[in-house]
Amino acid sequence: MASLEPSPSTTTTNNQQDLPLKQIPGTYGLPFIGPIFDRHDYFYNQGKDKFFSTRIQKYNSTIFRTNMPPGPFISSNPRVIALLDAASFPILFDNKKVEKYNVLDGTFMPSTNFTGGYRVCAYLDTTEPSHALIKGFYLNTLLSRKDTFVPLFRTILSDAFNVIEDELASKNGKADFNSVVSDASFNFMFRLFCDNKDPSETILGSQGPKMFDTWLLFQLAPLATLGPPKIFNYLEDLLLRTIPFPACLARSSYKKLYETFSSSAVTLLNEAEKAGLKRSEACHNIVFTAGFNAYGGLKNQFPILFKWVGLSGLSLHKELANEIRTVVKQEGGVTIQSLEKMSLVKSVVYEAMRIEPAVPYQYAKAREDLIVKSHDASFEIKKGEMIFGYQPFATKDPRVFDDAEVFVPNRFIGEGEKLLKYVLWSNGKEIEEPSIDNKQCPGKNLVVLLCRLFLVEFFLHYDTFGFESKNNAFGAAVTITSLTKASTV
Repeated sequence: MASLEPSPSTTTTNNQQDLPLKQIPGTYGLPFIGPIFDRHDYFYNQGKDKFFSTRIQKYNSTIFRTNMPPGPFISSNPRVIALLDAASFPILFDNKKVEKYNVLDGTFMPSTNFTGGYRVCAYLDTTEPSHALIKGFYLNTLLSRKDTFVPLFRTILSDAFNVIEDELASKNGKADFNSVVSDASFNFMFRLFCDNKDPSETILGSQGPKMFDTWLLFQLAPLATLGPPKIFNYLEDLLLRTIPFPACLARSSYKKLYETFSSSAVTLLNEAEKAGLKRSEACHNIVFTAGFNAYGGLKNQFPILFKWVGLSGLSLHKELANEIRTVVKQEGGVTIQSLEKMSLVKSVVYEAMRIEPAVPYQYAKAREDLIVKSHDASFEIKKGEMIFGYQPFATKDPRVFDDAEVFVPNRFIGEGEKLLKYVLWSNGKEIEEPSIDNKQCPGKNLVVLLCRLFLVEFFLHYDTFGFESKNNAFGAAVTITSLTKASTV
């Protein structure tokens, strides 16, 4: 764990006036050509981490100018100022200094035809009146349903574990973890928003997750690579990043999703109308939140968490099982209160979010001329310039964290809790709370709760597990190869 004595970053913060004002290094290259060269370095020649690390070394700065995908022709202006340290990154959350009008997916915005013609809340700036209205509705929705989180998710996880066991008992002896948690994530969000209705009994049947996947794919494809053989790199780049995918490709899936939420989330939509929202606008926002934010986030977060717990091995599994079973026995069950007493479980979840944020990018535009500070220097950013943060570099800043590249399960226990202000996964600091005045994920606390609850339920059922993992376009792909049933509960 990093020392809690004054660190270089703390010293820098306390003496910000002493930082020299420097010009932002880096270049955008020639128009059209420069962004394409950068794009190929980012996806194919270097890869994401090397793309940034080589430029940090080249410019001797964690703040520099570069181009970010998708570039021509999807993005009219791919130029950004990259912030790659824990000192500068938080300015992306300062809504007095930056704006997020139509800024979510980076230097481009998918067509509003993907969301029924509406600019949903995620694309609204905090200064827009409808942002406070819709964000407040989300926050109230979650608050009014807080008592259902634990029992509902426990029921869904029990079914998910049965599916995993059945797959392991099949001929190939392997279980696709991602597929199972995708279904579980969708079922949880649908039941939470739709009065506990079973999505399989609607027109969606068992296809809800796949419909969301299709809808998400056509919006986010320009930001990903499938990792094809080298000879196909240019072909993939041409197909994914020449023109935006039209919303009509996902129209059938989205229409069914919208109709199903419209007919199933009756209570929620009534609440939205009472809050002052049009029913159709509210429904499109609910579908986006359920699919893009909640389902899309959770289906990536659970495999990342499970991978890192798996990589830590049997010793961590034993420690987690012991803490979980001891607390559950002492508290008489699994409740929000008992989860709060599991310090190792909490730390493991935070450490997974720190070392591999499920959403690695943040974007914002400078609302005014401003000064941004790294650990070592100050830089001037002009009004209207796009600011970009690559979150894994900020949350693995060696000036803040000892062994920053290492998964340390107990990093945030005891005095280590003071480091939580550097955990930034939720479009805000972990120590801050979502409100109508910021862009922090409204479900931030729910995601943390569900991740803890997942570990608790898993280690109540099992002692340990075997697995295989590999990276995919948007995170980790995990396959379970063995489960050892719990010896004691």
